[in-house]
Amino acid sequence: MSETEIRALITLIEDPDETVYHQVRDRIVSLGDHVVPVLERAWEYDDLGDLFRNRIEDILQTIHLGGVTDRLKAWKANGGEDLLEGALIISRYRYPDMDEQKVKARLASIRQDIWLELNDHLTAFEKVRVFNHIFFQVHGFKGNKRNYHAPQNSYINEVLDTRSGNPLSLAIIYQVLAEDLGLPMRGVNLPNHFVLAYLDEDSIGGADSGQQGEENVLFYVNAFSQGDILGRNEINEFLEKLKIEPRPSFYSPCTNMDIIRRQLNNLANSYEKLGDSERSGDLERLRDILGRNEDLV
Repeated sequence: MSETEIRALITLIEDPDETVYHQVRDRIVSLGDHVVPVLERAWEYDDLGDLFRNRIEDILQTIHLGGVTDRLKAWKANGGEDLLEGALIISRYRYPDMDEQKVKARLASIRQDIWLELNDHLTAFEKVRVFNHIFFQVHGFKGNKRNYHAPQNSYINEVLDTRSGNPLSLAIIYQVLAEDLGLPMRGVNLPNHFVLAYLDEDSIGGADSGQQGEENVLFYVNAFSQGDILGRNEINEFLEKLKIEPRPSFYSPCTNMDIIRRQLNNLANSYEKLGDSERSGDLERLRDILGRNEDLV
C-alpha cells in the first residue's frame, strides 16, 4: 500500500461510528511497522482534534506492542539463551525509541574496566571482589531502596542511566557482564528477592536446560547489597524471616526464561500499584507468553 493510500485510510480514523473506526484500525494495524512514520506525521501535523490524536496513539501502541510480542515469542523459540536480548525486549516495551547499541556500548565499557583487573590466578571469591569494586564503587551501581517498586527500576536502559535498580535488574546486568567475562554466574529466584549463584566452573553450560542444582553452587552474591557474598545459611535465615518453607529452587540456578518472566511479573505489579491497569495488563500478557512459574513471588 502506498503512502497516499495509507494517508487516505488514516483520515477515516476520526469517523464517529465505532464500527467503522475499528475496521479502519484493524486494517492499519495489519500493515505493521511500515505505517508508523505516516501515523506519527499525521499525529504531529494534521490538526483534526483530540479524538483523532487519541486514536492514532492507540493504534501506534497496538502496533508497537505487537512488535514486542513477536520479538519475545522469537526469543522464547530460540530457548531464551541470550539474557541481554530478553531484557532489551522488555525495555523496548516502554521505550520504543531506545538505542540498543548505546546500551550494549555502556555494558561493554563496564566489562572492559572489570576485565582489566581480572586474571586467571584469582580465586572465585577474589574475582567477585574485583567485580564488585569496579561495578559498585567505580561505576556507582546501587540498590534503589527509596523507590523500590518504581517501574524504572526494572528497565535495563534506565538502570544503566541512573546506576540504580531493584535486585532483579541489578542481577541481570551483573550476570550479563559476568557471562561475557567468563565468570560462571546464574540467577537464583528467591521469594521477594533475587540473588546470583557462583557455580563450579566445571558445571557451567546448562543453566537454561535445568542441568545445574545446588550441588554446583560455590556461593551466592547479592547484587542489591553491593555484591555481598552469601552462603546457604544466609539463604536459610532469609527464608525463616519470611516464614517460608525452603524449596530446592530457592538454592539452585534458574533459567533466563525464569528471569525475564519474573521481570515482566515485577513490572506488571509495579504498574498495578500505580493504578495503570492498561500497562499492567500488557505486561501480564507478555509474561504469560513465557508460561507461568509457581515460584514467582
